[in-house]
Order: sequence, then structure tokens, then C-alpha cells
Amino acid sequence: MGALPVFRWRLAPDGYATRRQLRARGLRPGGQPVAAQLERPRRRRGPLVAYLYRVDLAKPVRPMTPARWAALAKANAARRICPTCQRDAGYVISASLGMCAPCAYPEHAAA
Repeated sequence: MGALPVFRWRLAPDGYATRRQLRARGLRPGGQPVAAQLERPRRRRGPLVAYLYRVDLAKPVRPMTPARWAALAKANAARRICPTCQRDAGYVISASLGMCAPCAYPEHAAA
């Protein structure tokens, strides 16, 4: 495999897009390999790199089916359940705490 073409930040030619740019157009890479990369120089560190895909080879985003919507709702609901007290916290539980605030800080819980 040859080396990827490298472009400076904001100087990519038309026909290339990042994953986010493809998604904004309702597209996805669709299994194609990375076609090029952007590099943004930084002081004292390596450059920031963004991978580019060819827009003409991109495929449309798959539509959300009722089953996928249900699975997403179930996954989001699971993120609200405290593993310690098994109650719905009313918010997405922080991964750093791993439990709801009343379980993490019982001394501050309302009496």
C-alpha cells in the first residue's frame, strides 16, 4: 500500500471529506479505506491528523429502524440506572463515579 496523500489543514481538495463531514451530508464511508489525511501543525507536539474519505465512494446512512430506536432507548435507559441502589438517577450516571451522586456521597444526601 502506498503512502496516503497529505494535505495541510483546511486545504483539502473537493471530493474528500472527514467522517463528520460525510455524516452532515447524510453519508458514511461505507467500508472504503482512508483516501488521504489532513495535518494541522502544532508547537512542541506532533501534528493533529484528520482522515479523509472520498465523497463519490460514500454510501447513504442506513435509516434507523424501529428495532434500532428501541435498542438505543434501552441502552440510554441503562446508563441512568445506578448499579448500587438500582434506581433511575434521572440523569446519565458519570463513568468516573460509576454510581449516582447520593450513593457516591452519602454524607451529602438529603435526610
